[in-house]
Amino acid sequence: MTETVLRVENLRKEFGDVVPLKNISLEVKRGEIIAIIGGSGTGKSTFLRTLNLLERPTAGKIFFDGEDISTKPIELLRQRVGMIFQSFNLFAGLTLLENAIAAPVELKKISRQEACVKAKKLFESVGLDEKIFSYPDELSGGQQQRAAIVRALMMEPEILLFDEPTSALDPTMVGEVLAVIRMLAKKNLTMIIVTHEMNFAREVATRILFFADGEIYEQGTPAEIFDAPKLPKTIAFIRRQKYFRHEISERNFDLPAMQGKILSFAERYGLSWKFALRVQLCCEEIIFATMDGCYSADETISMTIDIVYVEAEKILELTLTSGGRAYNPFDDENLSVKILRGYGKNFRCERVDGLNKFSMEVVAP
Repeated sequence: MTETVLRVENLRKEFGDVVPLKNISLEVKRGEIIAIIGGSGTGKSTFLRTLNLLERPTAGKIFFDGEDISTKPIELLRQRVGMIFQSFNLFAGLTLLENAIAAPVELKKISRQEACVKAKKLFESVGLDEKIFSYPDELSGGQQQRAAIVRALMMEPEILLFDEPTSALDPTMVGEVLAVIRMLAKKNLTMIIVTHEMNFAREVATRILFFADGEIYEQGTPAEIFDAPKLPKTIAFIRRQKYFRHEISERNFDLPAMQGKILSFAERYGLSWKFALRVQLCCEEIIFATMDGCYSADETISMTIDIVYVEAEKILELTLTSGGRAYNPFDDENLSVKILRGYGKNFRCERVDGLNKFSMEVVAP
């Protein structure tokens, strides 16, 4: 059985009233490569910083090789856990070589000569052998991040933590850093990587953790998370769904206000002006068709418009949920339905728990 190198029990972190980590438990096996994904503000980076004791946990325990290190001196952990930050964190006044050898000489008490030999080999492996006497500000962002990885490797860590290692890089430099991490993955190193590079996570990781609301919301293999996520928030994140909802409770509702919100939604997510107008028209037609079909003139209106835009697939689905009598607007052949059929496809209608639900996909112009 593969050895457990890291175990987290009921980890919680509070900053006053803000609770970025609520209740996280996790086991990491030696040689595992775990990618952590999720939206902004879901606790991913705080989790890594807590593992490395840059932030002390408010509650819970962290076990490293079976030993509770939650309250241990941070220097002891530094020799066993390496961390690569978003912003490189190299010492500006030191050359790359000096950056790399400082910690092993100081903490591990190895000779300067031995450290230099080891550092030169590592710099060569990441393509920086000709830059070892350069200072950080003389290098590109990608080169600085590769140097930061070398610095972490110099301590021969049992676990490497990567906190969005490509987020501060120009897109042209992302590939060179990811190539180095791929190289490390082939060496059976244990790594936990917070990343927004989904293709990279799918390719490299042995397990994916999806964070939401300060917790591990769903986890599984790359195939399970990326191809068949089970929980709603994971599905929404993987498909990059964007939501819009508008509720209608009276016949003389503020139509211009609703249409303005739809236009703002479209602009926010890069939909064309023509596409936005098409969505507005479809919403208007299905609303008034449903009002006439489901309600008498004196009945109270209760309707909800939901728009879901799947950015990854460029699909926009429009759904109207309504009370009133059972009705299928798509069975009629009036002008509203002709407009809807001209601008949409995949029409569906169902009656569930006394509610009508009409859905369609609005086709981009």
